[in-house]
Amino acid sequence: MATIPQVMNTSSSSVASDLLRSSSNGISGVPLKALGRVRLGAISNTSLGVVAKLRKGKKHDYPWPKDADENIKGGVLTHLSHFKPLKDKPKPVTLDFEKPLMDLERKIIDVRKMATETGLDFSDQIMSLENKYHQALKDLYTHLTPIQRVSIARHPNRPTFLDHIFNITDKWVELHGDRAGYDDPAIVTGVGSINGRRYMFMGHQKGRNTKENIQRNFGMPTPHGYRKALRMMRYADHHGFPIVTFIDTPGAYADLKSEELGQGEAIAHNLREMFGLKVPIVSIVIGEGGSGGALAIGCGNKLLMLENAVFYVASPEACAAILWKTAKAAPKAAEKLKITATELCKLKICDGIIPEPLGGAHADSSWTSKQIKIAITEAMDELLKMDTKTLLEHRHQKFRHLGGFQEGIPQDPIKKVNMKKNEEPIIQEGEVSITPDSELEEEIEKLKQKILKAGNSSTKPPQLGVNEMIEKLKREIAMEHSAAVDAMGLKENLKVLREEYMKARSSANKVDPALIDKIDKLSEEFSQGLSKAPNYGSLKYRVDMLKELSKAKALSEQNIKLTNLKQDVNKKFVEFMNQSDVKEKMKALKTEAANAESSDGNLDHGLKEKALKVKKEIELQWANVLKSLNLNVEHIVPKAKDFTELPSLPELKVKIEEMDEEIQKEMSYAIQSTDLRNKLELLKLEVMKAGKKPNPDMIKKIESLQKQIKENLVEALSSSSGLIQKHEELKADIAQAVESSGGMNGVLKQDALIEDEALIN
Repeated sequence: MATIPQVMNTSSSSVASDLLRSSSNGISGVPLKALGRVRLGAISNTSLGVVAKLRKGKKHDYPWPKDADENIKGGVLTHLSHFKPLKDKPKPVTLDFEKPLMDLERKIIDVRKMATETGLDFSDQIMSLENKYHQALKDLYTHLTPIQRVSIARHPNRPTFLDHIFNITDKWVELHGDRAGYDDPAIVTGVGSINGRRYMFMGHQKGRNTKENIQRNFGMPTPHGYRKALRMMRYADHHGFPIVTFIDTPGAYADLKSEELGQGEAIAHNLREMFGLKVPIVSIVIGEGGSGGALAIGCGNKLLMLENAVFYVASPEACAAILWKTAKAAPKAAEKLKITATELCKLKICDGIIPEPLGGAHADSSWTSKQIKIAITEAMDELLKMDTKTLLEHRHQKFRHLGGFQEGIPQDPIKKVNMKKNEEPIIQEGEVSITPDSELEEEIEKLKQKILKAGNSSTKPPQLGVNEMIEKLKREIAMEHSAAVDAMGLKENLKVLREEYMKARSSANKVDPALIDKIDKLSEEFSQGLSKAPNYGSLKYRVDMLKELSKAKALSEQNIKLTNLKQDVNKKFVEFMNQSDVKEKMKALKTEAANAESSDGNLDHGLKEKALKVKKEIELQWANVLKSLNLNVEHIVPKAKDFTELPSLPELKVKIEEMDEEIQKEMSYAIQSTDLRNKLELLKLEVMKAGKKPNPDMIKKIESLQKQIKENLVEALSSSSGLIQKHEELKADIAQAVESSGGMNGVLKQDALIEDEALIN
């Protein structure tokens, strides 16, 4: 080993900096500048010298071994790649959802072991178990959930970019460096050929074990990787090589150093440049494609995905942590994100799905590579037929069509899209929270629907819900008033007056009139300035809602009272009619009337008088019963001279009902006319526009439309001569019945004639 004396007067700092900047060329371990200084020092001082140690290293075969096998796939260029088959086979990894299959697999192994040990024939049992295993495998992999596909895409044994490259290319040579001093191992680029056609390949490269993953940075590129890819894209564009990119990354490496070196700028630069490349670009997602790190080499004419690959803007775990505050919601996030190949094809983001074998791509990587090769060939055959202008327009339109939207469809302004319900605010004791207007309106609308539903189904309305809402509105109105007072600067004045008033009330003396004047003035000042308060709209809305709910509550209580009263009256009537004395009177009267009719067919004057007397007695008894229910009873004396001379009412009622049906039919025919239907639709629209508080112009317009509709209906009914004739005949029959009844016209008019006239008019 040669030794050279070291130069003693050489600056230690300059040597250290030279060591950092220089390479290992020349004498190993000593910078070249130091050697130059040694010679100068040796001339001036012969006692000094430089010592260098020669380092023994491995001998490298460049560019390939002397005895390289030319028949190997890829030729001698394959020897340049450091990507070699692993010495040890990767350990099998079982995913969580695949564990049920392991039970069947263990049974198959046990039966085979038993057959070997005993020498018995268990071929039928083994075949049956294998059939069950394949059927279970098929069922499992044809009904995978999105989060299960994410697990398959991240499988440690899933074939990587270089695995597929060596399977699909005839020749392949890897190209390194971004020409700025860096070579990112997470992105691999190179030129290769498929069926004699040359391509520029580039893709994310993950490791096959822990050591490789650390070397490849788990497939997460730095800015140098994207700049290397951009250099190769320009190279391909210059030489006319079609570009094929393979995407398999969780995302770009987002550490501090990468951000300082321009990670976002490198990705954005790639996006811009890829849209201008004049050669076809096909992107294939072979694992997981995450965010901008995937898109930086994914802006192509076609995007293809393996069956179990995923493509997302954020990983399911990250999305769940943001929206649901826990990564445990990843399955829900994966479903909502639409990240699988099938969902992305429906959304027209993915242009095709490349099939995988049952069990995933790692189950048969060579077969998967063959399917990728077929997909690349078919896609390139289609794209290479296009001229440059058509190709660029094709790429442009692909991305312009993403994210479809519709115009001209009216949307409910109140409609909200909430991915997560708002958390309930923490309210301190004695504190009241104000509900947002939109939520309050939604709650009141739900309460109204419940009340309407209860009214239609004859059940009791939700009084408890109404009372709670009224109390809530009162509390919030008080809060809004306090906020308005504070905003108007009257808080201190109100506090002082309140203290003075409480002192005056606590004392035995009367309240000072001057204090009452102060209160009145403050109240007037508040009323005048309330409309200018910032929360006036919210306060007014709550006051209006309180009035509506209070009115609805009063009507509801009144309806409940009426319903209860009807039930009590009906119950009392049944009890009254079941009394023994009433039953005896009615029975005796019916017996006498039946005997009289059987003898001569007519009722004598004495029996009629007796019937009227019994009727009056029963009415007086019933009136006393009603008085016991706190009901005022007014006795109406009929004007009819003779109660028994009333003509047969059922016949008249039948005629009136028939007349009503004919009128309804004529009205339905009239409504079916185009003119009247259009007016009805216009009326509905105007009513909807007017809302709860219509302005005078809208009211006039609605009244005008109603008047026109009524006139059209009257005109349609009047044009029917048959209906008018029947109406006149019915009127004549009713008049004749009234005359023959001798004064019962009031009842008949109310029950028949007036109702009929109302339908026509």
